[in-house]
Amino acid sequence: MRAIAFYLPQFHPTPENDEWWGSGFTDWTNVAKARPCFRGHYQPHLPSELGYYDLRDAGVRERQAELARMHGISAFCYFHYWFEGRRLLGEPLDELLTSHRSDFPFCLCWANENWTRVWDGLSDQVLVAQGYSEDDDRRHIRWLADIFRDDRYVRVDGKPLFLVYRARSLPAPSTTARVWREEARRLGIGEIFLARVESFHEEHEDPEEIGFDAAVEFQPDMTNLPRPLRRGRRWDAMRRLGLTGSAHVSNKVLDYGELVERALAKPPPAYTHFPCVTPSWDNSPRRAEQAWIFVGSTPDHYEHWLRQAVLRAPAEHPLVFINAWNEWAEGNHLEPCERWGRAYLEATHRVLSQHACRLRAYPVRTSMVAIRQVISPQASWSRARWLSAFLDQRISRPRKRLSQEWVRSTTQRRARKPASRSIASASSPRERMCALKPSVSASSYTSR
Repeated sequence: MRAIAFYLPQFHPTPENDEWWGSGFTDWTNVAKARPCFRGHYQPHLPSELGYYDLRDAGVRERQAELARMHGISAFCYFHYWFEGRRLLGEPLDELLTSHRSDFPFCLCWANENWTRVWDGLSDQVLVAQGYSEDDDRRHIRWLADIFRDDRYVRVDGKPLFLVYRARSLPAPSTTARVWREEARRLGIGEIFLARVESFHEEHEDPEEIGFDAAVEFQPDMTNLPRPLRRGRRWDAMRRLGLTGSAHVSNKVLDYGELVERALAKPPPAYTHFPCVTPSWDNSPRRAEQAWIFVGSTPDHYEHWLRQAVLRAPAEHPLVFINAWNEWAEGNHLEPCERWGRAYLEATHRVLSQHACRLRAYPVRTSMVAIRQVISPQASWSRARWLSAFLDQRISRPRKRLSQEWVRSTTQRRARKPASRSIASASSPRERMCALKPSVSASSYTSR
């Protein structure tokens, strides 16, 4: 099982951010000025061990990689910003590629959306617009080719893994996929593994329909959210009376525990699908209003979610994604903070290490998707889940454990049978065992 954490390369000054937001701006500017919107709201999220770092510092990147490796994270997935040949926030990746000081694996996710003043990728107040063309597709894959050749780059079935954040925003995603594959083969890269990210409503479909190989779940899933808290007539009346504030109206405040429940209740799709979890989510540092705020996140809730997510990962490609390693201004970070320290990292390590031990003990895992297809495409997920669990328990269990349980169950069945006179008259467990097997004498029986 490989756990890949999304990685934001925002934490260093750039000329563009200086122009748009002021000299020296980074996402730390938003993080430091954040304040609670209501009582009990956890803000600001402040870093503890790594501090307010600058990603141009190779030492910082090395400490991040060491911390991630210690807690079971297999790779970082860098957000990659490409605008028809223009790259933004690329300096940390460039230095990573040239320095080779760290051997920590990585891959890229093309965040192909507009840059806007409200940080939502939509069309309002656009700072840099995203454009597309077949010529740009070729130029893009030629630039990526050198990165795909890097020994540290993440591969699936030997193929470089490349994610696209909004595949449906491409004018012709199937054409783009075809061009990329043709160019990759021509450049000697060979086959590539393309994954679309299920980031928005239109991204939830079979990736093969657009020429991609797999889909990556993105959390929080905006198509499967719980109801906002403190909404309705009763709360409106209380606000009019001044008994409660307006933060739950000017923002969307939701329960993290309900998000976890809804995510785990979704049936796995029939196509190759990599699950995703998030330790938290709160983008109020970037938005004065209309922020998405999930309350009630704890390391225990997160650990439960991740534990179930790794079981949902496809057996043929065991990958799980975590959103994110360092999205501090959106409240979703595994990096240690002042409130929780390393608690989320330690929860990650527990899940991944225990899963690795389980796989060593139970080498066969049965896919619920495969089970459902064997039974019937119309079979219920509960039936497929039951049969999957049954096979995991009965087929994959070590022989010794099966033998011990057979002995225990056999003894219990015999104990329920009407006792013979010789058994009933036996005064000790050793004598009762000899009565069950007359050929064995009490003196020759040795208990284990």
